[in-house]
Amino acid sequence: MKNSRINIDLVLKNAKDSKRERTLGLFDLSIMGIGAIIGTGILVLTGIVAATAAGPAVIVSFLIAGFASAVVGLCYSELTTSIPNSGSAYVYAWVAIGQRMAFLAGWTLLGVYITTLATVANGWTGYVKASLSEIGINLPTSLMASPSNGGIVNLPAVLMILLITFVLTRGTSESKIFNNVLVIIKLAVILLFIVVAVQNVNVNNWTPFMPFGVRGIFSGASLVFFTFLGFDALATSAEETKNVQKTLPKAIIISLVVVTTLYIVVSIIMTGVVSYRQLNVPESMAYVLMAKGHTVAAQIVSVGAIIGILAVVYAFVYAASNIMMSMSRGGFLPRGLSKLNQSSKSPNRALWLIGSIGAVLAGVSNVKQLATISNVGSLCVFFLISLIVVLLRREQPNLERPFKLPLGYTIPVLAMVSCLVLLVSTTLDAWITYLIWLVVGGLIFILYSRHHVDFEQATSEDDNSSDKKAARDDQSLQSNS
Repeated sequence: MKNSRINIDLVLKNAKDSKRERTLGLFDLSIMGIGAIIGTGILVLTGIVAATAAGPAVIVSFLIAGFASAVVGLCYSELTTSIPNSGSAYVYAWVAIGQRMAFLAGWTLLGVYITTLATVANGWTGYVKASLSEIGINLPTSLMASPSNGGIVNLPAVLMILLITFVLTRGTSESKIFNNVLVIIKLAVILLFIVVAVQNVNVNNWTPFMPFGVRGIFSGASLVFFTFLGFDALATSAEETKNVQKTLPKAIIISLVVVTTLYIVVSIIMTGVVSYRQLNVPESMAYVLMAKGHTVAAQIVSVGAIIGILAVVYAFVYAASNIMMSMSRGGFLPRGLSKLNQSSKSPNRALWLIGSIGAVLAGVSNVKQLATISNVGSLCVFFLISLIVVLLRREQPNLERPFKLPLGYTIPVLAMVSCLVLLVSTTLDAWITYLIWLVVGGLIFILYSRHHVDFEQATSEDDNSSDKKAARDDQSLQSNS
């Protein structure tokens, strides 16, 4: 079987002819990106990573992760404006490398998105539990925790994911208002934490600054890196974006600047208010406020976090369904998963499948296990994205690039090096789990995908394209050199 690449002209034409409604503007996309990135990292993982990996130097971990995300985000900006298709890395890899790499990229993204949304939902329950306990309601631990944490199932996380999935099946134009409100609430909560907690900062808590050494800083950076994955979710929204060539890169850059600043400020304050040793809890923001007697503020933060974290799950269920829909169009997954609902124009079958798998994972796994799994996959995809920028510049020099990275190949190379450094710092368990996911994907590719690959339908929503198929051999294939 030839490892064939899909013709870039076909991809561009089908993206232009997409039937999906273009309802997302710069504000909507920036809010979606901020909402997707600010979630588990700032509300849940900041404390856990400080306590178990980096100490107060978690600040540096976020700086490293933020720098890596910035250079990768710039690479995304060039690709999303050149190839405005909802398939993200999956489509870019098929154009630049071939169908095997396209499948691996898409399969990896599915795993990353699903485990990320499950991670977020898992940490979200910590805030639910803390908020309820403040008003004297203590639900059974068996229904509030995964088996590894002494429970039977994390029921709130399961129900929350299914609720968000239902909202998304109503269509993007309706659900984006819901998402925008959630993100604004979350930003207000974070600002409240900063204003209230900063008065209790004690510089002595920053000593020792690097209790786990330099290795701990990079280990922390690799742990929190996946929390920046939100800008990839933006790349999957290309077919629903107004003036995509200008809007998407601006939204990616705005999102990264805002969230990196907030991550650093919050981690400075959090580790300054209490010792990093006390922060190994999922509801770390509320815990820090309670520790200093700010009971009302802690309750507000808990409620705000409960509401705000929903926006992260929204972004990743949305992004994962878009990847699944794109892979289904290309024949890598069953064709029915790309079918759009006639009224909402949303891929409801893909949405419900993603939501169901994510709900099961959130119900039975713990937050740190899920986070480490997400990191390897996201770093591999980001390395691939940076490599594709280089490959496409060489192979498609005449491709229109509304946003082109300055300084030649410097930024893509920096992005690749950053990803490699963080991959080296990732735990062996995370690598093993990721490789198992790839083996499962490889079996699906061998047994199903390679027999159903459809180049003409790869990025098209038209189920009646037999006329296009006739021209497949001479218009749609390029042999991979």
